[in-house]
Amino acid sequence: MPQIVVPAKAGTHSSSAAHWRAETWTPAFAGATSLGLAERTSIIVQILRLLFFLMIVRPAVLFLLGLYVKREELLPRQGPAIVVANHNSHLDTLVLLSLFPLGLLPKVRAVAAADYFAGEDTTLGWIAKHLIGIIPIRRNASALENMRHDPLKPAADALADGSILIIYPEGTRGTAEKLAKFKNGVAYLVERFPEVPVTPVYLCGLGKAWPKGERWPVPLLCEVFVGAPMRWCGDRIAFIAKLEQRVGELAKLGDFPGWDFEPSAADNKRVLEGRK
Repeated sequence: MPQIVVPAKAGTHSSSAAHWRAETWTPAFAGATSLGLAERTSIIVQILRLLFFLMIVRPAVLFLLGLYVKREELLPRQGPAIVVANHNSHLDTLVLLSLFPLGLLPKVRAVAAADYFAGEDTTLGWIAKHLIGIIPIRRNASALENMRHDPLKPAADALADGSILIIYPEGTRGTAEKLAKFKNGVAYLVERFPEVPVTPVYLCGLGKAWPKGERWPVPLLCEVFVGAPMRWCGDRIAFIAKLEQRVGELAKLGDFPGWDFEPSAADNKRVLEGRK
């Protein structure tokens, strides 16, 4: 079993000093004796993804951001599981993925908008799907299109396969350190998998280190606050409300403003139901 020396996860360190440790990584193809073209291609992609995180992502997170993580031990260490976080920067996914052991990397997938990454025929699309490992989800489809083609199926299939999903319920990158209301997609997904734990996370500073619209990131101390896992409560509206509350509580740990008090779809539905 190969042993690889990698930078220690930046979890408990507020400084950007390098910390190294030995970590064992067992390729999924270990022991294979007869491989076809598809299997060999998969092996190459796995190796490229490992090297991408080992040589680029982890050093960048360690030295560029000086990341501090509070309660990192609450992150899931096996799937199926869901990690829910706020979304302000392209760094969000790279930072969250870097917090997991290399051995888990093939099972940790971020859900992202299919239209943004434009498919595998582009460089960005190929990197996003194969190196970062995103699960592309269609968004802004009509109700009829959603009836014909379940937009959550790729995420549901990944959960059924034992993956750890990273989901951003705000739906898109927002204003730095300002939370937007959550969309209901994650509630529909958790309803299908009621036993799957949902871990709330709040990311501080990444929206300022690499804000939306900027070409390059800048060095900045950033923080990650991890909350205790949640379980399905039996009601989509109540689940989203509780999830918003939990992430909002984590936001206060970083002394950043909380929710923008604009009514969400869930809020409007609660008002309408209260009038009946």
